Amino acid sequence: MIKKNKLDKSFGSVGTSAGVFLFIAGVIITYFYISGLILVLLGAFFGFTSTSTLIDYDKKRVKFSNDIFGIIKIGKWINIESDMKIGIKKSDVTWRAYGASNQAIDVIVKDFRLILFDSDNKEIMQIKKTDSLDAAKIERETLSNKLGLCIVVPHYKT
Repeated sequence: MIKKNKLDKSFGSVGTSAGVFLFIAGVIITYFYISGLILVLLGAFFGFTSTSTLIDYDKKRVKFSNDIFGIIKIGKWINIESDMKIGIKKSDVTWRAYGASNQAIDVIVKDFRLILFDSDNKEIMQIKKTDSLDAAKIERETLSNKLGLCIVVPHYKT
């Protein structure tokens, strides 16, 4: 069984909104001019490109992928080894855009990420994101049991 976990939009919320706007404008313009396809392609790229993780529980492997245009998955499968570990990391990401009056618009995203570590506790990849610490702990236990991973002691402040 393969489970997909969506992580982030590659260009943040502002880039995604702008991309969707370009995509819709391109579709409308393409009705009149064939050159509108350029806007459709740019809008689809910026609006729908994202990152995700695929977890194959049967074969015990994970894949971090960049989903170009939202459908073309680019990434490499990594086999889960017995000495790998799973842990939780707090994530604080701020996306900044500037409006027409040069006003900064900050979008702050705070969440918790489940991280796959190697035997030396070096981060390999993000596996899943959750909104709360409690949900992250439950998911960490579930993934630890299903994939046979040890748990890393957290290094974050609550």
